[in-house]
Amino acid sequence: MAKDYIPSNDKDFNLFFKNIAQYVTTKCIGMPPEWTHIPAVDRTALDSAYITWYSAYSLTLKPHTKQEREEKNRQIGIAKKNLRHFVNRFLRYEPVTDLDRSNMGIRNRDTNRTPIMGVDKLVDYKAVAGKLREVDIKIRVLGSLTRAKPEGYPGALIVFGILDSRPGNVHDLMRDCALATTGKYTLRFEESDRGKTLYIAIAWFNRRGVRGPWSDIQAVIIP
Repeated sequence: MAKDYIPSNDKDFNLFFKNIAQYVTTKCIGMPPEWTHIPAVDRTALDSAYITWYSAYSLTLKPHTKQEREEKNRQIGIAKKNLRHFVNRFLRYEPVTDLDRSNMGIRNRDTNRTPIMGVDKLVDYKAVAGKLREVDIKIRVLGSLTRAKPEGYPGALIVFGILDSRPGNVHDLMRDCALATTGKYTLRFEESDRGKTLYIAIAWFNRRGVRGPWSDIQAVIIP
């Protein structure tokens, strides 16, 4: 079984988490920012998650009570879950590179000396209004009769945005994203979003985080 990339030791985990949070901030707030696919609210949530963890951890760096130690143990479980979710959602694919992941201490998916496999599969999909405040997306390989993923592909990257007019290119949609690991994915919205126009683009990605060609941009009204 592969060793978990997240350190188990409290001190090592704290440095690991702090490094990722600082690295992400540096990449997201530059002029211009190098990473635009991470929404500001999610970056802020990552910083808040680190502060919450460190607040509990710091109390155990000096003489402390049993309750403080138990709270630290509880918080490290929550912090690891939050961090793992953030990594899988935002740091596993482009524009994050293998070098970026190495700098953050995140294990790349394949360290064997094999050629980097390109992604040539095209996405065919249909986005339709589902239940109230939901948009259903049915995804398949272009030309396929089923919604099976391409062999060796974890899934598809969905980028989307509620905009007043059709975006000029896919990069305008990269503020919100989702990973679809099956042939169907449902996006859920707030009541205030009903009646607004949602724009969507999708691309397959392989196990090394390499993204394939973007689909066309589709629009659907949020029910």
